[in-house]
Amino acid sequence: MDKDIIIALDEGTSNVKAVAINAAGEVVAKASRPLGLATPQPGWVEQDGEALLSGSFAVIREVIARVGAGRVAALAISNQRETAIGWSRETGLPVSPALTWQCSRSGPFCDQLRRDRQETLIRSVTGLPVAPLFSGSKMRWLLDNTLDGHQRASQGEICLGTIDAWLLWHLSGGKQFRCDLSNAARTQLLNLREQDWDAQMLALFGIPRAALPEICPSSGHFGDTCGVEGIDDGIPILAMVGDSHAALYGHGLGRPGGVKATYGTGSSVMAPLPVPDTRITQLATTVAWHNGERAVYGLEGNIPHTGDGVAWMLRATGMSGLAEGPLATLLQELPASIESTEGVYFVPALTGTGAPWWDDHARGVICGLSRGSEQAHLVRAALEAIAYQIADVIEAMKQHPDFHLETLMVDGGPTRNAWLMQFQADLLGCPVARSSTAELSALGAGLLARRALNCLSDDQLASLLPSHDIWQPDDARHQRCQTYWQGWRDAVQRTLWSGR
Repeated sequence: MDKDIIIALDEGTSNVKAVAINAAGEVVAKASRPLGLATPQPGWVEQDGEALLSGSFAVIREVIARVGAGRVAALAISNQRETAIGWSRETGLPVSPALTWQCSRSGPFCDQLRRDRQETLIRSVTGLPVAPLFSGSKMRWLLDNTLDGHQRASQGEICLGTIDAWLLWHLSGGKQFRCDLSNAARTQLLNLREQDWDAQMLALFGIPRAALPEICPSSGHFGDTCGVEGIDDGIPILAMVGDSHAALYGHGLGRPGGVKATYGTGSSVMAPLPVPDTRITQLATTVAWHNGERAVYGLEGNIPHTGDGVAWMLRATGMSGLAEGPLATLLQELPASIESTEGVYFVPALTGTGAPWWDDHARGVICGLSRGSEQAHLVRAALEAIAYQIADVIEAMKQHPDFHLETLMVDGGPTRNAWLMQFQADLLGCPVARSSTAELSALGAGLLARRALNCLSDDQLASLLPSHDIWQPDDARHQRCQTYWQGWRDAVQRTLWSGR
């Protein structure tokens, strides 16, 4: 049989998945493994880099076994963004845990950048606000807290990278040290317009260029597999892209009018832009992807705690021990069993807020409790918090003169909750379209690999896009939701005050 399969690895925060995608764009096999998170101190969130590798290799091997190695044409990678890791160039071993995108341990350095009035410069060059979310300050922390870290990095002994670079290094047997443009754009070290590491940012963050990977388009030949047990040598790796970017590509290839929200541990809301525009200070401007011919930019809001906030609430209300099926059912039945939260709001600023507030000192709050508040009100408040945070970002996007919202395209685990999807549509007053493919980030990366493998255009790839399930807004519910939304904004202000 012809080599018709692309294996797409989707390395996320909570789990790692691999899917096999055939030439018709269909997912024909998949595998998944959970990933652990450690929080050794308040605000610190880290992962074992070796565990990320072993989980990734395991799911790739499992999917290859299901479809047959002879059918595999290429690999593609989508990955959790902003997470930073350092490793020895000689041994390939990590010098510390991977500091995840949620980790706020570099907050003091970010505070210093603000006190030094560097935020305007940083935003103008990189498109990103100063926040511990992004990789550059995490890389600085890694070097500060590694023996002779800065010296070893400047001599090229330590490699610093985002997770795509970490995976590629080990998939290629240490032969390739590269990252893609979308991941580089999340480091706060990339010059957005020149599409290369920026000397001024490297100096400001104290990151030697010798420690950083080569930047490549998201679609193209990154290297070949080599020396990985159970995976044949010589399989080309033809795409690497951040997971939220991959999801936008998988929804509609970045066509104007479509806005994407990925619901997961955290959430990303992204709209495509033809050129970078850094004037909206509440949002990030980023590179969505480079398809091998040109870069597509994105206007984005990053939210650290959405599904993660629901998980926290489930633990707090004693529901986290339920089996997955019954729990999913309860998460639809409980919020539907009441007309509203009766004024209860949960703002899940568990390690600070992201867009549009950008306050890493904020902490979560539950407010509006009364004698009548029950489990259903708390669970509904946690689910509503997802929708409110996404709506807050979209409201900020409306400041851009070229922005318009026709449909909110959604993906990610929480989108399986039909009650949440209807609430989101009613809140925004526009249709919400959920992809029929759950593995959308993997599919987007796979499409970018297919583009490189078969030299296809976006128009040719369009026939491989999945269909969508649609939720339409109700006018009466939309008006009620606008009132609820104002109450949410008042609750957010309480979190912003708490750290000041």
